[in-house]
Amino acid sequence: MTASPLSPAAFPSSTGVALVSPSPSAPPAASASEAGTPHGRPSITELRLSAFAGHRGAAFPLGPLTLLAGRSGSGKSTALRAYEALARLGGGAALDEAFPDPESCVPERARPDAQRRRGFRIGCTADGPEGPVRLDLAVQAEPELRIVGERLTSGGLTLLETALVDPGRPVVQAAWHTAGASPVTRGPLPDDRLGTALLPLRVAGKTDGQRRVLAAAEQMVVALRSVFACDPRPGRMRVAVPLGSGRLLPGCDNLAEVLWRTRRECGRRHAQLVAAVGAGCAGPVVELRAEPLGDGTVRAVLDRGDGVRTPLGLLGDGELRYLALALVLFTGPGVLEVDPVAEVPAALQSLTVLADGLDRCLPPRQTADLVRLAARMCERGHIRLAGAVSDASWAAGMEGVTVVDLGA
Repeated sequence: MTASPLSPAAFPSSTGVALVSPSPSAPPAASASEAGTPHGRPSITELRLSAFAGHRGAAFPLGPLTLLAGRSGSGKSTALRAYEALARLGGGAALDEAFPDPESCVPERARPDAQRRRGFRIGCTADGPEGPVRLDLAVQAEPELRIVGERLTSGGLTLLETALVDPGRPVVQAAWHTAGASPVTRGPLPDDRLGTALLPLRVAGKTDGQRRVLAAAEQMVVALRSVFACDPRPGRMRVAVPLGSGRLLPGCDNLAEVLWRTRRECGRRHAQLVAAVGAGCAGPVVELRAEPLGDGTVRAVLDRGDGVRTPLGLLGDGELRYLALALVLFTGPGVLEVDPVAEVPAALQSLTVLADGLDRCLPPRQTADLVRLAARMCERGHIRLAGAVSDASWAAGMEGVTVVDLGA
């Protein structure tokens, strides 16, 4: 018996984890005002790991500034990895690009079914002008990587649902809300792409129902796409770099090149960055600049104000990570290496920074200073931050900070 397009087939496992699209009767996510999405910008307000690596039935609320706290092995990095994978899919990436190591995403004790299949389930909620919109995804990791079920819902209404009907074909059967002469429209979609991101190419938008589908899909895609996964690597930040595009890499390797650009382009933001670096680094800091070395490369230095310029290569790992993350918070899609949604006005977009090991090499006081800076920037609405820390007890009562304790 084949499964209906609106009832994806389950993959039972010995642990009771089934790879099906979650029930639409699940409680709705918080509204935009409750979840912290001011300014009307579409934003991810919940990440769900129904069955993903070490997580089962997990749901993490995401505010403008969220700290995932817990000891090593609690799943902080895993949660951020899932978020980044969803962002890649929302940007149109293929499934194998979003999940380069899919076997590691399968719950450890999940056993294959009679067809030797194993997989995982993840999802998220995007809040914005359309209200909370839920995306839930079931992925088969073995024996081959493919999407086996996807559901997009809003206000208790299923707007898109897909199911793997014929395992021999590289497609899933999709059904999306029409509310016209026919309640749904059916058609095939590729099994290696997020169907939600493909809807604008398939839905005409002629009926109220189709327009609702398109609006919900656009909100989800806009919320997912502008993500910058940042993990500064001090060792690579210490060396001189050639001038290039001036867009900051995720590892911040080319920090000196970016400083060369930003210092000239926006003096006000650069002055704010210098003030932040002065508060977070040892010793006086009156300027932060990039110096050309005559061979086509530039190096970054701290001007101490007394004729002494300290090359960034002499700074400690913690100071370099602090500096790089502060630079990220003061810049945006035009400087960071991300792919913003060009067809959507900048005023309706927000950039989400994913910072694994936010407190790595930083003492609690320095981490708290960085988080306070992030809170001020996130309050403006154009940037959001989800960071992983080993301990967030120092953040208790800090305004604007959502702490998710994975050790609780």
